[in-house]
Amino acid sequence: MLPAYLNLTKGQNVKKGVNFAYSGTTALPKSFFDKRGIDIPPAAYSLTTQLDWFHKLKPSLCKSKKECDNYLKNSLVLVGEIGGNDINAIIPHKNITEIREFVPHIIRTISKVTSELIKEGAVHLVVPGNFPIGCNTWVLNTVNSDKKDDYEKFGCLKSYNAVIKYYNEHLRKALETLRKKNPHVTITYFDYYGAALRLFQAPEKYGFISGKIKTFEACCGKGGRYHLGEVCGTGDAKACPDPSKHINWDGFHLTEASYRLVAKGLIEGPFANPPLKPPPFKIPKE
Repeated sequence: MLPAYLNLTKGQNVKKGVNFAYSGTTALPKSFFDKRGIDIPPAAYSLTTQLDWFHKLKPSLCKSKKECDNYLKNSLVLVGEIGGNDINAIIPHKNITEIREFVPHIIRTISKVTSELIKEGAVHLVVPGNFPIGCNTWVLNTVNSDKKDDYEKFGCLKSYNAVIKYYNEHLRKALETLRKKNPHVTITYFDYYGAALRLFQAPEKYGFISGKIKTFEACCGKGGRYHLGEVCGTGDAKACPDPSKHINWDGFHLTEASYRLVAKGLIEGPFANPPLKPPPFKIPKE
């Protein structure tokens, strides 16, 4: 596991990689949401802030331009997954049409940061799309629609998944533009949407429990619809006996078993474009 940037200790070796991610991080800055009356946690450091952290860390990675070029040429830079928290923050405040209007702002930020990393010398980048948010347990519980037509036949919310498909389409177009501008660079798109959606479409095929509610039920929680009466880590919430049988862990995140299947689909195929050939490593079964 890569060390977290905000938890680095003096003299720690960072040349094998650093994780700039932070819980609740958004692509857009807090000021963007403040202007629109949308609350996000004060410490939800934006993607641009994380880029600033990279700039501060870079002198610890390499000194001369030649050394930096060589270091970054042999590095893999993962930009995201980012943007999901932006949309999650908007959901309680805006309708579907308004949420879609936020997408270009998010994509521009991701594209700008990716472009800046390329200018810094990155030549191997992975930029993931977003998960099918209409299958997210927290979203299903928050929206709680009683209209049958709002749902896919396997239980996910149509309109929210449509927003993510719209988002991912725009991201892919932005990445294609970056590829044309930087033909010496390899930018791989990770299709998180497709890699995760198949689990909800056919849970039994992958060893998960199934049912109108059961498929989406959080493993960790207590009571209420989807087991979210009490959220994991609060009150009397407890983990289920066998998390490997559940797709969702706590309402917000997937279980380890789910993420393993998603990772396998990304690393070994077919949910990476262009594919990682050969796969840099194999995903273990457990």
